[in-house]
Amino acid sequence: MTIDQVALLPAYAAALTAVTALVTDLLVPGRRGPVLVVTALGSAATAVAAWVVGGQGTRQTFCSPAGCSYAADHTSAVVAVVFALLTLGALAFSVPALRGGTPPGEYCFLLACSLTGGVALGAARDLLTVVIALETLTLPLYALVGLRRRVVASAEAAVTFFVVSVVSTAVTLLGAALLYASTGAVHFGRLASVLADRGALVSPPLVTVGVVLVLIGLGFKVAAVPLHAWAPPTYDGAPLPVAAYLSTASKFGGVVAVLLVTVQALRPWLDVAGPVLAVLAALTMTVGNLVALRQRRMVRLLAWSSVAQAGYILAPLGAFAVAAGRSEAVLRLAVAAAVAYAVFFVFLELAAFGAVIALRGDTDGGEISEYRGAGRRAPWVAGAFTLALAGLAGLPPGLAGLFAKVTIVRALLAGGAAWLAVVVALNAVVGLAYYLRVVAVLFSPGPSDGPATVAPPRPWPLAVGLAAVTLAGLVIGVAPQLVLDAAELAAGR
Repeated sequence: MTIDQVALLPAYAAALTAVTALVTDLLVPGRRGPVLVVTALGSAATAVAAWVVGGQGTRQTFCSPAGCSYAADHTSAVVAVVFALLTLGALAFSVPALRGGTPPGEYCFLLACSLTGGVALGAARDLLTVVIALETLTLPLYALVGLRRRVVASAEAAVTFFVVSVVSTAVTLLGAALLYASTGAVHFGRLASVLADRGALVSPPLVTVGVVLVLIGLGFKVAAVPLHAWAPPTYDGAPLPVAAYLSTASKFGGVVAVLLVTVQALRPWLDVAGPVLAVLAALTMTVGNLVALRQRRMVRLLAWSSVAQAGYILAPLGAFAVAAGRSEAVLRLAVAAAVAYAVFFVFLELAAFGAVIALRGDTDGGEISEYRGAGRRAPWVAGAFTLALAGLAGLPPGLAGLFAKVTIVRALLAGGAAWLAVVVALNAVVGLAYYLRVVAVLFSPGPSDGPATVAPPRPWPLAVGLAAVTLAGLVIGVAPQLVLDAAELAAGR
């Protein structure tokens, strides 16, 4: 077996970043500055390496007669760049937490390990590599969630996240085992060709069960119903920067996994995968929005909001069953819409968490009522928070969210899933209620003292990170075609 070392360069860069961060902490113990700088430079180098390698065309490695397990191409480049940018944002937002006693070496090492899993996920081309990459992305997050020592909520969040993740992985592997038992294949190309000949399958009902189990198991990563209840307690118990990374990187990884498996491996069975994804999307956005209406804690509200946003991301994939019978262009439109919405979402969600960190420091997110009057005492931070919430709601000036929802509805209508487009529109209206409630609290008159009225000191990396993410939200709102073009490129359009 010949290994293409060039194709593996982005993964090597991410893994080397993790090792370098740990070694740097050993050489200069207790100094977070050098560790943060090394990790940030390594994340940036990973993005550059991925973009350069992806621009050379498709480079495959770990190949056998059945197919190749790893491929560096335009899709893997886009995925790796997004993960690297999310890691840079999380590092900038982590400065207050690292000042509070969190060990910088272990923290940055785990974050870079998670980045390595995300980079490998974008290049995965068989079921086993997808599962391994997802676990590499997720495993470090168990430890990161529980890093708030002597805080019971943090330990409970880590245990909850771990237990539900183990169940979801078991469900995914069971589905993959059923598919392998029926087809004898795990590589995407080979699996798709075998599934196309339904008459030659050992047991078509077994394949149907395998497809459903794989999609439900992968739905855990995007916090899709029914494997969604872990998200609110996990986000609320984790350190705020970890919650920001978890709500964006983990969700984006889940979307990538669902897209890779569904489009490349299960395409002959879109008549099964499409309805499953449509039902998951409708339930996820509805449950997320309705429960978010009753939340009183800020992080839990953002968590349930992210559950609802996962439904929007999965929605265009619900048009797969109809799209498969129409044209390849419609299918690619659905894929591009899902990727574009996921990219819009992760930047807006990261900006929202960044604003919460700027207002709260290294404490927890607190009650929504504690943010009353924050608009007067920290107007720039409150403005960034408002822009992020407006974008998530799909309201001006957050034009990124508006364009994203329009793209979703357009893909659903083109795919013949008008009923799901109606569900998306109704849920978007419901979501306005809790987003606008938070904005109203931010700019309401507040008391002269209290935990939310005195803004904590904001280190310059946090301020720069929040400004950069907010600027990115403004840019993609004004010029959404930048993201749409990249999504269409990743979709192979």
